[in-house]
Amino acid sequence: MNYQETINWMFNQLPMYQLQGAAAYKKDLTNTHLLIAHLDNPQEKIRCIHVAGTNGKGSTSHMLASILQEAGYKVGLYTSPHLKDFRERIKINGTDITENFVTEFINEHKSFFESSDMSFFEMTVGLAFDYFAKEKVDIAVIEVGMGGRLDATNIIKPLVSVITNIGLDHTQFLGNTIEAIASEKAGIIKPNIPVIIGEYTPGTKPVFLAKAKECNSEIYFAADLVSETYPSDLIGDYQIHNKKTVLQTIKVLNSQNEFKIIPENTKSGLLNVVKNTGLQGRWQQLNEFPKVICDTAHNKNGLEIVLQQIQKEDFDTLHIVLGVVNDKDLDEILPLFPKKAIYYFCKPNIPRGLDVVILKQKAATFELKGQVYNSVSEAYQKAIQNAAKSDFIYIGGSTFVVAEIL
Repeated sequence: MNYQETINWMFNQLPMYQLQGAAAYKKDLTNTHLLIAHLDNPQEKIRCIHVAGTNGKGSTSHMLASILQEAGYKVGLYTSPHLKDFRERIKINGTDITENFVTEFINEHKSFFESSDMSFFEMTVGLAFDYFAKEKVDIAVIEVGMGGRLDATNIIKPLVSVITNIGLDHTQFLGNTIEAIASEKAGIIKPNIPVIIGEYTPGTKPVFLAKAKECNSEIYFAADLVSETYPSDLIGDYQIHNKKTVLQTIKVLNSQNEFKIIPENTKSGLLNVVKNTGLQGRWQQLNEFPKVICDTAHNKNGLEIVLQQIQKEDFDTLHIVLGVVNDKDLDEILPLFPKKAIYYFCKPNIPRGLDVVILKQKAATFELKGQVYNSVSEAYQKAIQNAAKSDFIYIGGSTFVVAEIL
């Protein structure tokens, strides 16, 4: 198979949470252990940082990778989902994995994947570990896909574990209370491995403390320990918490004496995240007049901060291009959106995309008014046509909506 055929096979033949939702979620790590044994345990050949959390884990992972690159290290970065091309998930020093490596890896192990019923996510994790081991990275930043305890990435023994924050998301898999979700995320805490917590609440802190004590792991609450941060090219208001998490992680990493990261590396790393890693979709400006911002925030915690930041902007009329996936709790997120805006409802072009008519009808119950469009791009083009230079356009609701206009 060539690259496109390989990617099509991965997407179409195997369960994948991004497209299918619940059907792709595995209840244990049996398959993952089978996979890494088949690949000769590549995860044991790489040093890594493990990053979990409801929001901010992607930004935090990219910031850490950027700082480590500035310190002169060869840095692997594994994240999900991708926006435009599958290869964005697996990078070394900001460069995507080659099409050739992806194709050869899948072709070589295809019969094993089929006979073992490997999920898309399990295969991709195996691919990332195999690539980083063969390319001999100095360190890899590994982002959890969903949850933590049962995530396919949770077979690594990292130098540091990081949990950014806890919010109500993916409740059908992780539990419907903050404490239950915190317990799933805390599943990445390993015996005698330090853990950094970004944000905590009265409900989540005891969960983290109990798991850290059980594992004899030193625990650091970044929000309490870091008072000053540095500027970054990631300018969303929510990045202040992520920067504190990153700074505490770097401090702990430095204390282990395996890596040397000086303050200048940290400062330049934070200022050059996009250039160093290629991160997109975080309070990203696409146009100036009218100002157009897209953001991948898609749950209550993330959207609250983004929508508050929009209200700080100076504009005449607000235009919102909005689409969501079909398992989103609309009663939770739609009340966050301003009534005083023109809405352009659309459906992201994936099977999990919520029917646009349903979205419009539900939005109307919260007094959010607008028209439906056949695609994200059509909705965006109409917003551009309608907006005056002094207006503001926001595109969001789903990672997949943002992906279609980048």
